[in-house]
Amino acid sequence: MANFQLELVSPEKLLLSREVEMAIIPAAEGEMGVLAGHAPMIVALRGGTIRVRENGAETERLFVAGGFAEITPTRVTVLADEATPVAALSRAEADRRVAEAEAAYQAAAMDTPEKRDAAMARLLAMRAMRDAAQAN
Repeated sequence: MANFQLELVSPEKLLLSREVEMAIIPAAEGEMGVLAGHAPMIVALRGGTIRVRENGAETERLFVAGGFAEITPTRVTVLADEATPVAALSRAEADRRVAEAEAAYQAAAMDTPEKRDAAMARLLAMRAMRDAAQAN
């Protein structure tokens, strides 16, 4: 099976850059598997886990809090708002961030629809982080 270049970039650093067999990304519309030769596209990401497959096995799991992925037949570049290897996630930290996001969502109840939507997206991302930390 052919490989493609996967790059994962967060505001802090380049987290991953190597050839992989497959990447499963948390696209806004749902989980999306990407193989070499994929049609070009740009997709929005929701909070969730990117799963990397090499030599027929899952080799890495990285939590992203949202962002975008640019897909070409030979490369996938993920621009993540925030990214952390799942193994490094802390359940206590994830619980704290869910509580913060819930409070921010409650505070945005009387705000503009855009701010409410952004607060809800953040809350869902933090819940996905907690789920990934618990599955760790």
